[in-house]
Amino acid sequence: MASASSQLRMDQLPSDPLLHILSFLDFRDLIHCSYVSRRLNELCKHNPLWKILCSKHWLLTDADRLQSGVSWYCLFKQYYGDLGRYIQYYSVLKRAWEQLKSFLQQRCPRMIASLKEGATEVELNDIEAQISCKLPDDYRCSYRIHNGQKLVIPGLMGSMSLSNHYRSEVLLDVETAAGGFPQRMGMRRCLPLTFCFHTGLSQYMALEPAEGRRMFESFYPCPDQTAQDPSAIDMFITGSCFLEWFTSYVHNVVTGEYPIIRDQIFRYVHDKACVATTGDITVSVSTSFLPELSSVHPPHFFFTYRIRIEMSSGASPEAACQLDSRYWKITTSDGNVEEVQGPGVVGEFPVMTPGKVHEYASCTTFSTPSEYMEGHYTFHRLANKEEVFQVAIPRFHMVCPPFREPVVRTQKASTSYTSGFDDHNDDGEYCDGDDGDDGDDDFGDLRGINMAALEGAWCPRHI
Repeated sequence: MASASSQLRMDQLPSDPLLHILSFLDFRDLIHCSYVSRRLNELCKHNPLWKILCSKHWLLTDADRLQSGVSWYCLFKQYYGDLGRYIQYYSVLKRAWEQLKSFLQQRCPRMIASLKEGATEVELNDIEAQISCKLPDDYRCSYRIHNGQKLVIPGLMGSMSLSNHYRSEVLLDVETAAGGFPQRMGMRRCLPLTFCFHTGLSQYMALEPAEGRRMFESFYPCPDQTAQDPSAIDMFITGSCFLEWFTSYVHNVVTGEYPIIRDQIFRYVHDKACVATTGDITVSVSTSFLPELSSVHPPHFFFTYRIRIEMSSGASPEAACQLDSRYWKITTSDGNVEEVQGPGVVGEFPVMTPGKVHEYASCTTFSTPSEYMEGHYTFHRLANKEEVFQVAIPRFHMVCPPFREPVVRTQKASTSYTSGFDDHNDDGEYCDGDDGDDGDDDFGDLRGINMAALEGAWCPRHI
């Protein structure tokens, strides 16, 4: 029988099956195999193997390889030498940036011009020394690709416009962010990610688990207006880490979840279930939470909603109609129900004809963090005013982001909120911008606006 010395060793296999086996290995295992024998060392440098890895980890193409003038193996080594510490993040963040730029090039080209070139390792190390804190690798990786944007309007991280309120968040470059690194109580070790010139609003990232924050989560700070301690700052949580915060935002932009209005990204969220069709008319709703106009203490949660009314282009001319009134049923998270009705929408009585679209935005405030609204419009036919009918408005939910209280308050009483319909004892407070009969409130012209005004509105400073 065959002796042990005649047994076939793996490195004696033909090249084709060996290369096929090696193609399933990660780059680390491939390098380890290269030390086994001279033949495996040669096979492990086979160009097609490293082409796959260059594409997987660095998103490199044949054009990139030709431009470099080196083999795929050498190109991988070059990139690994420069960006190796970010290999678990680079492909995800690079792809997100490329998708975002491709989308913006078609829809908001001037935003592309505002992006800054990536920072160097030395620059990021200098920033860490300046603020005496380590930057997370996913943040560093993204800033190696693009160092934020120039301080211009509109901001890359979304806008919102109401009749006398405007917000547009710039993605700060790392130098500007470090310059705004706060040391005051309540905001220690928090790096600003965004900034709005008009409201002063910023999103921050916690670089250390201090004052009730979790490490690397992003949030909007919200001062506790009922506390005398200035360090009592509540937090609306926007992400668990930079990677999740940035890629989820990019996904919402490139999939059309956030609408583009006058070359700006508006952070309305549209639930695909929030669509109702009655006859030839379809109504859809999207919503947005405004942290800069909200607070946890006292409980005051501000939302804006955008409604689109569309008549099918296939409707007959006799189907033309005019909106007369609206009816709302508002249900708060503690089960209270309120009904509101009134003429028109934001002071208008739109006429709907085949193919026409009417959009408008309004706003509302509640004292509980989650509520929903539904209702109907009443129309009459233009050809016969006696023919009156109702068009359903789909139920839409308004839920504020998860929020957390500061440690100075939680030491006394621990409460926090996560998105969902939990039981609360607070009464819901409703201020529909459509209704002119609800009495006085604190919002003035914020109560209701026409969509045309929204799309034409820039900032109060007319920039």
